[in-house]
Amino acid sequence: MDTAATPFWVLIEKLSNETGYTVNAIRAKQKKNQWKFNVHWKRAPDNRLVFNLPAIQKWMASGVQ
Repeated sequence: MDTAATPFWVLIEKLSNETGYTVNAIRAKQKKNQWKFNVHWKRAPDNRLVFNLPAIQKWMASGVQ
């Protein structure tokens, strides 16, 4: 994947499309702290959830649960 063309922070719908995780699965990973606040996700200035796509892809490749 060309990281120069990869967006850094994405909305949940884009993350779902890019990773194959459902929106419910993404929210579960967030709530269970599998994905860390300010590393894998945060709130944008408009209070929407945004996700760090490269960090999540790295987490997926690591095999760590």
